[in-house]
Amino acid sequence: MTNATGCSDAPTTDPCARCDTLLGIADLHVEGVERTAVLLTVTVSTPWQLMGCPTCGVVAPSRGRRRRELHDVPGVVAVRVIWRQRTWRCPDPDCSRGTFVEQVPGLVAPRGSLTTRAVRWAVGQLRREHATVQGLARQLGVDWKTLWRAIKPRLMELAADESRFAGVVSLGVDERIWHHVDPRRRGAKELTGMVDLTRDAEGKVRARLLDLVPGRSTKAYADWLTDRGAEFRAGVQVAALDPFAGYKTAIDDELADATAVLDAFHVVKLATQAVDEVRRRVQQETLGHRGRKGDPLYGIQRLLRAGAENLTDRQLQRLATAIEADEAHQAVYLAWRCAQDLRAAYRCADLAAGRAMAERVVNIFHTCPVPEIARLGRTLRRWKQAFLAYFTTDRSNNGGTEAINGIIELHRRLARGYRNLTNHRLRMLLVAGGLKT
Repeated sequence: MTNATGCSDAPTTDPCARCDTLLGIADLHVEGVERTAVLLTVTVSTPWQLMGCPTCGVVAPSRGRRRRELHDVPGVVAVRVIWRQRTWRCPDPDCSRGTFVEQVPGLVAPRGSLTTRAVRWAVGQLRREHATVQGLARQLGVDWKTLWRAIKPRLMELAADESRFAGVVSLGVDERIWHHVDPRRRGAKELTGMVDLTRDAEGKVRARLLDLVPGRSTKAYADWLTDRGAEFRAGVQVAALDPFAGYKTAIDDELADATAVLDAFHVVKLATQAVDEVRRRVQQETLGHRGRKGDPLYGIQRLLRAGAENLTDRQLQRLATAIEADEAHQAVYLAWRCAQDLRAAYRCADLAAGRAMAERVVNIFHTCPVPEIARLGRTLRRWKQAFLAYFTTDRSNNGGTEAINGIIELHRRLARGYRNLTNHRLRMLLVAGGLKT
């Protein structure tokens, strides 16, 4: 049976055994445990040992102990560890050391006020439980700065570990906004994020954020790739991206052996936008104003954004009625059918058949009489190799990158935004799986 402290109720003559149970540190003795309705206090100390001065090596006499209060992982009540820390004085008058104190890294960092396991606990809560630094600080009984000062060095150490970039075969890239103030005050609003999209043994993508760097440009991405080294670049076989020429240029320059893949979601999004642009243009040309309630095209705007396979018979009838209301509406129907053909290529179960459909899209869209679709066709012709690569790389895409963006946005909201880019980067690397904790 164990009591509230986690120790056995049976009497013990081995204090270190009790300390292993409480703190997991064998060289500490538990001198006492007290509990009130709101606080659990554990008093610990180290056994006596002969100590030499760290500077000159002369055996130093003890100057007794000092009492240090440390904040530990909370349970049902708050937990405080009282460490009776030993102090010594160097007897050599020529030594610059003077007095010095013992250090137990397994218990607490030098000058720290949080136990090592409290820091590990806080890091785990931030990573897995969507916790906030302020909320954890409140549970530990410290302020935000105290907790973050304890966590930040550990995260910086993990972020500097280049081994976390090993084994990346598929790489995704995307930009995001990290603040909305004047760039002259806080620097570039955009960050370029690199995401590991490598599939595991089961063929599933376990996306993890690799890094966030300031800017949205060829240079921002290319410099990051250069910094990773030749071995990393040689290992990347697939590079997924959105239709942004800056990132494509960086891939061509730095990942010459990798296959660039245009993200399927963004391609379909371009087609859907083109259909919406046609609908608004035809609306203006036929009625001379924006869509209003009762206008045929305004009533089907949501249907035009949906996949044909998802529409009910009643919805298809509504669509047909709106198109037949005016001969000019045929342009809208043609644009919608083109968008559906593009979606069908991606949805095709057979990749070879899907690629054949995609090649047909590339070959005919640019000749479409609807200008918005013709423009889309020219875009796809410029990105032809990256567009078709989806069908030769087992449907590689940037979906994992978008999932990581969702996690980043969630934690940016939890933190009520960031003013410090370093803190933002470290926090997002932690929550999005970029650090080996």
